[in-house]
Amino acid sequence: MTTSEMLKPRSKENYEAINRNSDLPSIMASILRQELDSMIRVIYLLNIKDLIERERLMSELMNGKTWIVSTKKGKSRKLRDKDMVDLSNEFHGWTRLVYKFGCAFIHLSNFHNYSNKNPFDLLPENEQKELLDHLRYYHGGPFSDHPSFEDLSSFFPRVFEKITDHLKCYIDHLKFKDTNCLDR
Repeated sequence: MTTSEMLKPRSKENYEAINRNSDLPSIMASILRQELDSMIRVIYLLNIKDLIERERLMSELMNGKTWIVSTKKGKSRKLRDKDMVDLSNEFHGWTRLVYKFGCAFIHLSNFHNYSNKNPFDLLPENEQKELLDHLRYYHGGPFSDHPSFEDLSSFFPRVFEKITDHLKCYIDHLKFKDTNCLDR
């Protein structure tokens, strides 16, 4: 099995899960985060021009090993999600924000108290604005500057679809050892 063959069933399952759980917003947010996790990893792989290194990392993924990379100073260290999110954010300005928001639902946090306190209100003002700007530009709303969590979560399936569309493109390029879809 290849990395591409592993990613497609995960994405398909996430698609089914987000559609089945449309009334469970915290579950939808965590599914978004899972799909984004796949996308940031594929973007990281596509950004590696050395195909031998790319194949090494894909092999480690398939064998359940931690990705170890070389630093600019030639030392080895574990690759962090933050590294991949930062790189992905260079291509998609929304990646960091969606990742952070999704993490709040994967890890136990005050966002899980959404029936009593709107998670949107817990975000710093600059992140609220950034989130609204992206949702309005890419998905047509919400209209309110202070949307309820229900209003926000109604956009989760569209956000998921956007992530999935990018992921499909990147998986195809990964399969063909191509990097053309990564334009800065």
